[in-house]
Amino acid sequence: MVQDQKQGVNQRMLVLEMLLTENIYSHILVREVLNKYNYLPQQEKSFIKRLYEGTLERQIELDYVIDQFSRVKTDKMKKPIRAILRMGVYQILYMDAVPDAAACNEAVRLAQKKGFASLKGFVNGVLRNIARNQDKIVYTDLSVKYSMPQWIVDLWMVQLGDRTTECVLAGLLKQYPVTVRFRDMPQLTKDGMEEAVRAVRSAIEAQNGSMEGDPELPHVYRLSGTDDLTRLPYYKNGAFVVQDISSMLAVMALGIGEYVRRRAIKDTAQAMRVIDLCAAPGGKSALAADILETCGVNYSVVSGDISADKVRLMQENFDRCGLQSISARVFDAVQTDAALVGTADIVIADLPCSGLGVIGKKRDIKYRVTPEAIETLTALQRQLLAVAVTYLKPGGRLLFSTCTVNRRENEDNFVWLRDELKLSPMSLEHTLPEHFHTATVGEGYVQLLPGVHDTDGFFISVFEARS
Repeated sequence: MVQDQKQGVNQRMLVLEMLLTENIYSHILVREVLNKYNYLPQQEKSFIKRLYEGTLERQIELDYVIDQFSRVKTDKMKKPIRAILRMGVYQILYMDAVPDAAACNEAVRLAQKKGFASLKGFVNGVLRNIARNQDKIVYTDLSVKYSMPQWIVDLWMVQLGDRTTECVLAGLLKQYPVTVRFRDMPQLTKDGMEEAVRAVRSAIEAQNGSMEGDPELPHVYRLSGTDDLTRLPYYKNGAFVVQDISSMLAVMALGIGEYVRRRAIKDTAQAMRVIDLCAAPGGKSALAADILETCGVNYSVVSGDISADKVRLMQENFDRCGLQSISARVFDAVQTDAALVGTADIVIADLPCSGLGVIGKKRDIKYRVTPEAIETLTALQRQLLAVAVTYLKPGGRLLFSTCTVNRRENEDNFVWLRDELKLSPMSLEHTLPEHFHTATVGEGYVQLLPGVHDTDGFFISVFEARS
C-alpha cells in the first residue's frame, strides 16, 4: 500500500494499488483502507471508495471500451497498465466531477510512477481517443452494458425472463445507502429514541451526508455520505445497529411475536430458544432478541459461526447492545450438536450461497463465483438444512434464507424442505409488509430482487415443524 503519511496521499495511486491487491474480498479491502486513512476528509475518502468500487464493478464494460480503441487488447496488457486504463475510462464515463483531461493526465502520471514511462504516450492516446468518442460507444449485449459475466445473464434470462433480468442488472449497479435500525429497546423511551434519531441525523448532516427514514419500515433509516458509523452519537450505547433491510425482513417473516402469543410462553420453564446457525455478522440474532425483549419473555439466543474472529466481533456487538441473553459461539453448523436437538422454538438458517443477490455491495463476487461452485454450495446447503431441522421443537419455526438469486439454491431447496423433510411452509402474508409481497408470499416464500424491491437479492422462506 501507499506509505501511510498524513500529508500528500495520492488518492489515485492508492486506488491503483487496491485494484492490484489480490486474495482479499473487495468490501473487506475498502473497509481496511478507509479505516487506515480515516483522517482524510470525507470527500477524499468518498472519491477513493467510488473510484475503486466503480472501476471494479464496471470491469467488463471498461475492458470492452478499451479494446475498441487500443491496438493492444486488455487481456494482453500488463496488469498495472490495464488497471490504470480502467480507472481512467471509469472517470471519463462515470465521474462527471472529474474533467476528462484530468483523468488522462493523472493516468499518465500513474504509469510513469509505476515504472512504465515508455508507455505514457500509449496510455494518453487511448484515453484521449475514448474521451473524444465516448458518445459513439455502442453496447452489443447485456453482459457488456451491465458488466455482468455472460453465464449469470444467461442464468437469469432462463429463470427470470428478459425484462426482469435487465431490471435486476440495472438495480445491482445502483448506489445503495447504508441502512441502520434504531432499536426498540425497553430502556429507551419513545422520546429517547426520537432524541437519538435527531442527534444522529444532525451529526451526519454536519458531514454533508443525509439520513432518510424508510417508508415501509419503522425505525429504519438510510444513511449516505458517512463511512465511520462508530463515531456517530448513540453508537456506543447500542441505540442503533447497521443491518440490511433484507436481513430485517427475513427475521420479520418469522412472526416471532405471534408465535410467542400463540404458545403463551411466559415463565422460565418455557423460555424461548433461538438458534442462529450461520449467524455472522449477527444482525438477525440481534433483531430476534430485540423482538423477544419487547415481548417480555425469557429467552436465549445461540449465535454460531465457524470463524472464531467473526464470533468475537458478534459478541462485542451484542455486548454493545446490552443483549445479555445471546451467546456467540464457534461451531460447525454441518455437525449436529446433540445438546441442541429438539430444543429450539426458532432456527435461523441464513445459509452460505453464491451471493448473486449482493453483487451490488460485494463487487468482485461476480468474477469469483462459478457454476461449478454453485453445485458444491447446494450440496452444502442441504447438509446444513438437514441439521437445522433436528434442532426444532414440535411446532417450531425454521427461517431458510440466502442472499442470492438462483432457483437451484432457493426454490429447489424450498421444495426439498417441504417434500423430503416434511416441513410445513408458513404463509408470509401477515408477517411481511405488503410492499414486499410477491406472487408466492402465500406459499411460504419470497424472492426479493434488486431493481424491483429496492433491496438486495434475497430469498426468504419460513416453515413450521409438525407438532
